[in-house]
Amino acid sequence: QSFSIIYSCISMSGRSVRLKSVPVQSLSELERARLQEVAFYQLQQDCDLGCQITIPKDGQKRKKSLRKKLDSLGKERNRDKEFIPQAFGMPLSQVIANDRAYKLKQDSQREEQKDVSDFVAFLLPFGTKKQNKELSSSNSSLSSTSETPNESTSPNTPEPAPRARRRGAMSVDSITDLDDNQSRLLEALQLSLPAEAQSKKEKARDKKLSLNPIYRQVPRLVDSCCQHLEKHGLQTVGIFRVGSSKKRVRQLREEFDRGIDVVLDEEHSIHDVAALLKEFLRDMPDPLLTRELYTPFINTLLLEPDEQLSTLQLLIYLLPPCNCDTLHRLLQFLATVAGHAEDTTDKDGQEITGNKMTSLNLATIFGPNLLHKQKSTDKEFSVQSSARAEESTAIIAVVQKMIENYEALFMVSPDLQNEVLISLLETDPDVVDYLLRRKASQSS
Repeated sequence: QSFSIIYSCISMSGRSVRLKSVPVQSLSELERARLQEVAFYQLQQDCDLGCQITIPKDGQKRKKSLRKKLDSLGKERNRDKEFIPQAFGMPLSQVIANDRAYKLKQDSQREEQKDVSDFVAFLLPFGTKKQNKELSSSNSSLSSTSETPNESTSPNTPEPAPRARRRGAMSVDSITDLDDNQSRLLEALQLSLPAEAQSKKEKARDKKLSLNPIYRQVPRLVDSCCQHLEKHGLQTVGIFRVGSSKKRVRQLREEFDRGIDVVLDEEHSIHDVAALLKEFLRDMPDPLLTRELYTPFINTLLLEPDEQLSTLQLLIYLLPPCNCDTLHRLLQFLATVAGHAEDTTDKDGQEITGNKMTSLNLATIFGPNLLHKQKSTDKEFSVQSSARAEESTAIIAVVQKMIENYEALFMVSPDLQNEVLISLLETDPDVVDYLLRRKASQSS
């Protein structure tokens, strides 16, 4: 019945679309927000996790204990006042906003430099002409210079960029079938960016969700570390286990915190970069899998094996987009590392030593950083050490399952997409029609 609703909607446009599994990152911002609601409903109705489930809030502030407040106050007093940290120990959404602000600043500086160089190149011919004409006579020089701007600037002045070429512009050719009165839909067609400092006009549009895929929300530090280790460290035995240089790691940490455009290359130690990545995840005020979902993630182990994966997938859909995208990048990297754990032989028969880091070993190292709940008093933890050991085992098992099945976990099935479209059909039929036509064009 649900599929018939969607197909009747498609027939309104005269098209037939067969939905197929797609990566969650390919969905529009609006679809991902509705997917979160659909996943929440299915978890409550179909999954018996034996605990309360809540949708995590993006970048929410946590209450600090008195000890943490005193520690942070002491750090602020001793900290170099030249900069405010840009990466470590702050909400993930803020880290991504800082990265984007820095990139926009860099792009602006490049544009300014380009404009200056273009302007200088534009003026050079006039300087040459002026020198040549000064050699002939002053009168002719005066007359020629007065005419030069009108005659020579017009052909050299760049034409205004056509709409399709302007940066940030969007062609509406793909939605020409929409009615003119659907201006709200047109206004919503904008690149969706991570949360950052917004003007008053932008704040007024906060409640409008884009029909485009969300800007990929992975911290620059995480992506840089993963790329470096994928390029240089896959054959490093005991990667993430071998010690690093605290001094060099502290220097790298400070450079990222200052917003410097750090370029990691072969000169940087594999173990230093590995330690930096672990520190970033460890110091996040809210773990990547969020404290709200700690118990639900752990309780997936109570389900039947065939239900565990689908439930993990629904819980991942509850995560804020920045957590979801960063988790995907990290699991992709960890799966690549695990894929090089065993010794292999190359085409010439030479043995290639594996890094010995299986998915279990990696889950043991990263699990406590990705999934944990707020710690209580030291006394409570000393009393419940056996219970903590059981929880630690459960955390490792959950993260190991994620590493081994990361590709499937981030694919959205046709059934789930269908539920999302039906949900949107009740409130925004014009939007559903547009999304379906886009899916049809993509599949063709």
